[in-house]
Amino acid sequence: MALITLWRNLCHLSDFRIHRALAALKNHPVIHVHKVAEERLCPWFCSPQAEPLGVRFHHGHSKNFHSENRNDLHPAGEPVFSQAHDWDRPEQSLTSVDEQTFYRRLNSFTSSEEVLSFISCKLQALPDALAAGALQRICEVERKDGEEKLPKEIRKNRVFQALCIRCEQEPSGLPDTVLVTTLQALTLSHVDPHSSLVLSLVAECQRRLKGGGLEVHSLCILGESLIKLQGPGCATLELVMCQLEREKLEEFTPEDIVALYRILQACTEKVGQHQAFLNKLNNFALSVVYSLSPTSMSQILSALVVLDQTQALPLVIKLGKYVVRHIPHFTNEELRKVLEAFIYFGHNDRFFTKALEQHVASVCLTLDPEVVSKVTEYCSRKRILSKPILDAVAETFVCQSEKFSPHQISELIEPFGKLNYLPPNASAFFRKLENTLLTHFNYFPPKTLLKILHSCSLIECHPVNFMAKIFSPYFLQKLQGEESYLDRLSLAQLTQLFLTAVLECPFYKGQKLLPKYRVKSFLTPCSSLETPVDFQLYKFVKIGLVDLLGARLYFAPKVLTPYCYTV
Repeated sequence: MALITLWRNLCHLSDFRIHRALAALKNHPVIHVHKVAEERLCPWFCSPQAEPLGVRFHHGHSKNFHSENRNDLHPAGEPVFSQAHDWDRPEQSLTSVDEQTFYRRLNSFTSSEEVLSFISCKLQALPDALAAGALQRICEVERKDGEEKLPKEIRKNRVFQALCIRCEQEPSGLPDTVLVTTLQALTLSHVDPHSSLVLSLVAECQRRLKGGGLEVHSLCILGESLIKLQGPGCATLELVMCQLEREKLEEFTPEDIVALYRILQACTEKVGQHQAFLNKLNNFALSVVYSLSPTSMSQILSALVVLDQTQALPLVIKLGKYVVRHIPHFTNEELRKVLEAFIYFGHNDRFFTKALEQHVASVCLTLDPEVVSKVTEYCSRKRILSKPILDAVAETFVCQSEKFSPHQISELIEPFGKLNYLPPNASAFFRKLENTLLTHFNYFPPKTLLKILHSCSLIECHPVNFMAKIFSPYFLQKLQGEESYLDRLSLAQLTQLFLTAVLECPFYKGQKLLPKYRVKSFLTPCSSLETPVDFQLYKFVKIGLVDLLGARLYFAPKVLTPYCYTV
């Protein structure tokens, strides 16, 4: 009986507590509870969305204590507030985990307004490194939006100005990596290089640089920033290069290697001073090619072209092998740089050609005109008769001819003539070309126009409608320009077009090419318009003629015909 009585008393007591709690809620609504919670928590950083506060009540039949994580116990019947993150508490120092949480939140924002709102509440309590990180994130976000400079409303923002003042007045408290990356972010955002903030950061970088305390990665970032701020001739950059050359290349990450190539690419006037280091760099880069991204590969190839590293062919060849795997992942600009490098170094790989064929055939209509013309230039220079590429290029020109510049049209047409190939849509292709030339004839430079018409004549698409114009004294004077005479190649092209009119188009009765502009032979030491004879074929023919005639003296090669051709 005593136990039953005790149990009933406990139940009445719990009912009394419940009624008292309900009465308290009526007198103090939930809004008041939230207000009290906010006053107690005093968060360090204001979150964009406040987390809902949980209020729990426990019946007397339940346990007297409720544990959220089995460690923190709260008396029954009292409100339980959600726990604030450790990095939301001003009285505690940030741990590495807290900083990671902060940066994760920072990187999730997609606009400067979100970043500024996130840090606006307790900016004074923000550590220097995190303040610099917020400034860096603002610059990154604005750069992604395509802005060359930070918008005026951002620069005038009170929180942004406070961030700048903070970084300007206390740069010595920033870690090396944060210091140089902040300077890099400001540089890429085209902040005034003479602003007090940039000058303060540069001065701090110079102080640490002279002390020799910067690591390789920081040196690379600083070097690129100095090039943008002060140009490749600044003395501080030379000090950066000296320190980088003293470092062991084995300690460089692949990203640092690529950054080093970019720095050297900007210092082309001093490439002779750094050639010994460049040779070491080219040899070491062979070991990191496998780990490079498509962007990094294109940047290294571009640097090798600018620096004229013709002795680095092993590196070019190895890059070419790995480029094959990444062709679909290159941007238009990156693919253009790759093709430009292969043309420059004379590199040709059948696997690359095959991959290029598949890529161009599938996305040619979406490729940039500059890339399309570079693809055809590559085929022309290396004499690669790739029907999938040329067919796709012809289709692209028919559909998007207005996007191509005169020079790009010239590069696009040339391989068809040089490789003697007519695409399946030849009639539409040359009709579109003719209409383009007729409409924009005066916009084409004379040599470019002559090159296009000459290429057409090589595949028997004779430009009869334009011959009278290009044989006229007015056009020939424009073709000569300010030079005292016409170059040999232009004269040879004019002569071939004239012979075409005489031999292939007897119905042409227009302007003739004056005799003084005609050459006697198309075979010239520097450049020949004649297709070179295959050596093996020439050898077999020569042996056969010797057997037939009995001696070598009964025939001669390179005999000039009456029409200037050599047999």
